[in-house]
Amino acid sequence: MENTAVPAYRPIDPEGLVVTCAERCAALPGQPVVGIDGAVAARPDLLALRVIEVLRSRGRAAEVVRVGDYVRPASLRLEWGPHDPEAFTTSWYDFAALRREVLDGIRDHRRWLPRLWDELSDRSFRDQRLDAACQITLIAGEMVVRDDLDLDLTIALRMSRAALLRRTPSDRQWTIDPLLDHQRDAPDPDVEVRYDQPDRPALRG
Repeated sequence: MENTAVPAYRPIDPEGLVVTCAERCAALPGQPVVGIDGAVAARPDLLALRVIEVLRSRGRAAEVVRVGDYVRPASLRLEWGPHDPEAFTTSWYDFAALRREVLDGIRDHRRWLPRLWDELSDRSFRDQRLDAACQITLIAGEMVVRDDLDLDLTIALRMSRAALLRRTPSDRQWTIDPLLDHQRDAPDPDVEVRYDQPDRPALRG
């Protein structure tokens, strides 16, 4: 018989979520790279910044990379128009460069690139590569939970369609359906958080 049990979630306060994520990160060996996945409405970058504050307060070097700083140039990103859902999931962000410049850079070369392309100016940030200093690196943004990023830990901030419709800026509403499609096909995250109300999150399991 097919198991149709509804996943169990337990309430956790926002500070407890930050500490839980920081502890999961700190338990990883070496120089781990962790993904915090979430729609723009979930502000995964803010959670990542709070997590690295905890890590640094405990003596661990930690850095954040925003997926939004690894967009493709507009000529590629907008080739099929500004609101094409397939282009959004396949061509909007340069995940190949993110893997090459951050994950492979840290693991294989001990040097990594914090930012690649500025969406507003449509120009390279021209950042210099940094030395990897035995750090924990958090990659925060949309569609981070995916097969082509070999992350050491994945944390997903999941919102329902209704919550996304309420909280997503009007100029990004068109991304809701492709984001939900990506989530359905993506691997299961290591840590899943129900995030419809960020001040009252719930942790799966």
